[in-house]
Amino acid sequence: MQAITLNNIEKKYGSKKSTVQALRGISFEVDKGEIFGIIGPDGAGKTSLFRILTTLLLPDNGTATVDGFDVVKDYKIIRRRVGYMPGRFSLYQDLTVGENMNFFATIFNTSIEENYGLVKEIYSQIEPFRDRRAGKLSGGMKQKLALSCALIHRPSVLFLDEPTTGVDAVSRKEFWDMLKRLKEQGITILVSTPYMDEAAMCDRVALVQAGSIMSINSPAGIIREFTNPLLAVKADNMLHLLNDLNKYEGQADSYPFGEYHHVVMKEKGLENDLENYLQKKAHQNLEVKAATPGIEDCFIHLMKKE
Repeated sequence: MQAITLNNIEKKYGSKKSTVQALRGISFEVDKGEIFGIIGPDGAGKTSLFRILTTLLLPDNGTATVDGFDVVKDYKIIRRRVGYMPGRFSLYQDLTVGENMNFFATIFNTSIEENYGLVKEIYSQIEPFRDRRAGKLSGGMKQKLALSCALIHRPSVLFLDEPTTGVDAVSRKEFWDMLKRLKEQGITILVSTPYMDEAAMCDRVALVQAGSIMSINSPAGIIREFTNPLLAVKADNMLHLLNDLNKYEGQADSYPFGEYHHVVMKEKGLENDLENYLQKKAHQNLEVKAATPGIEDCFIHLMKKE
C-alpha cells in the first residue's frame, strides 16, 4: 500500500469573473518510507497540494488518500497520523521552546518523554534554550523546533512545505541530513522546495509548474531525460553574449546559469559552429565548453516546452 495517492486533484480560487487554477489534475503515488520531493517555484501549487493532503483544504475535484485514508471522509484519522510543518513559522512566538513542545505533545495525548528517542537528535540541539521564547530563536533554531513539534506524536507521514526557505546553507544541509535519518526510521516524507539542488536529496521528485506536473522520476532519471547537448558559455559582456545566443538558430534555449550562460542545442555537432558564430560577434575572452545538465536545466527545459 502506498503512503500517499492522488488521482486527478484540482483546486481553483476566486470567483467566476476571476479564477486562479492552482492545481490541474495532479496524480501521483508516494511509497512508504520514501522521501518524495515536490519541486517548483513560488505559485506552482505546492502549498495548495500540501493543505489538501493534510485535510486543511478541500479539493474541487479528484481523490487523495494518506495511509489509505481518504482526505475528505477520514480527515480526523489522518490528522492524528501525520506531521505537518508549514512554510511559515507557525508555532506560538510568545511561548518558550519547552512550552511549545509540551503543547503539541499534549494535543496528541503524548509527552516529550514518551517520544524523546525520535526527536532527540533534533531537539537536543535546542533543548539548552528550552526557556527561550520561540520568537527570539534564529531561523535555523526555529526550523528545528518546528520539526520537533511536527514529530513529537511519532507520525507515519511527515509533510514539510518549503522547510528550508530563508535558512542558511549550513542549516539546510543539517536539515536534510536529519530527514535521511528519519527515513531510516520508516517515516514517509513529502517535502516541497523551490531549491533545485535539494531535489538531488530525494528518492523521487515531481517537477511542478503552474499547477501541473511536468515530470516524475528519480533525480538521476529526470537528468537522463535531458537528451539535448548542453554548452556553458561566457565572455566579458554577458548581457551582449546572451542577446547573441538567443539569435543563434542552432540553440533551443539560452539562459543565465551562475557565471556562465547555458545553451541547449537543437542537435549534436554544432559546438564549433556556435563558437565561430560568437567569434564573429567579436566577444572578448570567449569560452565555450560542454556542460553536464542538472535538475535546474531539466526544469527550465521542460517549462519552456509546456
